[in-house]
Amino acid sequence: DWILVVTPELTMLSATLVLAFVHIFLPAAGRTAVNGIGWNAGPRDGVPQRPGIVTERLERAQAKLWETLPLFIGAVLIAHVTGEEGPLTFWGTQAFFWARLIYIPIYALGIPFVRSIVWLIAMGGLIAIFAAILT
Repeated sequence: DWILVVTPELTMLSATLVLAFVHIFLPAAGRTAVNGIGWNAGPRDGVPQRPGIVTERLERAQAKLWETLPLFIGAVLIAHVTGEEGPLTFWGTQAFFWARLIYIPIYALGIPFVRSIVWLIAMGGLIAIFAAILT
């Protein structure tokens, strides 16, 4: 029998999945604001209007999350199933989630360099989880 033990790592994985859901709706709201609910609800034939720079940035931020989200999900689940959760996975999941959360407004506002540093923090969190699994 499987017994699910909710750990801080699984909690952060759940929070990250909620964040991924938010990432879907932020740029969608921007596109709807420009193209209207009719475009969004319709067959989307033709060429939509350009959504605006902030919406485009939110779309790119979303794409950046999609690049690493499968790795994060897999790493957290592997660490959990193999019993490798510990300080590296705890801090890794914390770093990944909080950096990805902070990344949204920083990217939307177009803040250079800081955005890259925040992205590196998220990647560092992911690497910490990998290190826990591999050591």
